[in-house]
Amino acid sequence: MAFEPPRRLVRALGETAPEGDDWLEKLPGLAREAVERRELTVERVQLPGGRSSLVVLVRRADGTPAVLKLAPPRARPESERVALAHWGGRGAVQLLEPVSEGAEGAEGSEGSEGVLLLERLHPDVSVRTLPEAKALLEAAGTLRRLWVNPPEGHVFETVAERTGRQAKAMRAGADAAPEVAPLVDAALAVREELLDSPPEHRLLHGTFRQSKVLSGDRMPWLAVGPDPVVGEHAFDLARLVRDRVEDLIAQPSGATTTRRRVRRLAESLEVDRDRLRGWTLFRAVESGVRARRVGRERDAELLLEFASWL
Repeated sequence: MAFEPPRRLVRALGETAPEGDDWLEKLPGLAREAVERRELTVERVQLPGGRSSLVVLVRRADGTPAVLKLAPPRARPESERVALAHWGGRGAVQLLEPVSEGAEGAEGSEGSEGVLLLERLHPDVSVRTLPEAKALLEAAGTLRRLWVNPPEGHVFETVAERTGRQAKAMRAGADAAPEVAPLVDAALAVREELLDSPPEHRLLHGTFRQSKVLSGDRMPWLAVGPDPVVGEHAFDLARLVRDRVEDLIAQPSGATTTRRRVRRLAESLEVDRDRLRGWTLFRAVESGVRARRVGRERDAELLLEFASWL
């Protein structure tokens, strides 16, 4: 079978590929090797797929349905592997290949680097298919189950480290586009304030949103696609606040709805409202500046307008 990368993946990785990166060119061969090594039968490549990995629906030698996921090193697939192993299927998709003994944050078994074999969920049924209020409730309940203490001796990135890298790019973006400088300044200021006294340090999903919660057989809803990070709950919840941002922007009462969403999510998950608002501001501005940097002007406009409501 030809493992043609979906257009969405090619476009997204092309926006962030470092000079000389040839992972996409190697991907068909990597996929064939991964399938043969595990004696898998391929059903189809999942379309439109994600923005950072190739997802292939497969069956194992015993006929069990599974998912084969291949991601480039910059997507931190080995960090995802260790997080999924630590969660052990509680709130998240089940990892079907073990992490090597003693490999806390390193690599999986031989020949598995960048390759994850996962429990098969229902890829076309996400929480996003539910009415908005129900979707937020189910998503929040799933996220709560993921907030556990990180494994001892972990090497996961921290919120301070990740947002520190992002802050440098945001400053550069503000220099290139002075009209966004006030929002960038506000986002960077609130980051410094929030990092001064974080209330907890938990293992977080890192990129949680409604489309990352899929229907399953073992449990009604399970999270997929983490980019794990260690920090406070409000950072993780912040990405969920702006879900369906295009719908929020289209509403005459979008700003009021957003503030109400912050309040309700904060109350339902016992997160400080001001901390949630602050991280929502930072993450929206960071995403907006990044979208502008790679030429996604429409996305940038939506995100920065949303940020201005906070």
